[in-house]
Amino acid sequence: MTWLLVVLGAMAGASLRHLTDHAVRARHDAVFPWGTFTVNVAGCLVLGLLTGAVAAGAAGPRLELLLGTGLCGALTTYSTFSYETLRLAETGAVRHAAVNVAASVAAGSGAAFAGAALAGTLWA
Repeated sequence: MTWLLVVLGAMAGASLRHLTDHAVRARHDAVFPWGTFTVNVAGCLVLGLLTGAVAAGAAGPRLELLLGTGLCGALTTYSTFSYETLRLAETGAVRHAAVNVAASVAAGSGAAFAGAALAGTLWA
């Protein structure tokens, strides 16, 4: 059952990642990788909310597998973030690469903490 929950969550996460990245890229014709940035920050928010819900006893291990491991694991992408940052630097967009790293770490961490805080407020 465990693997099925992870697979189902990953199917949804990968699909959401593709659709979100496509929608964001269609609206922003820019050098900065807004699609990857968006899915990574959204995934951090969901994972923070889920972590807070689990800590408060409002969510159990099955939901954690489905949403945390499956959905967020497939939605977010450290490898694409790293690749896009490297490509920015290689093509001379070093400032964009640095902003991508700093903004991704700051926004991702902030989103995770915000999700956990929201969960604490909802289920405390």
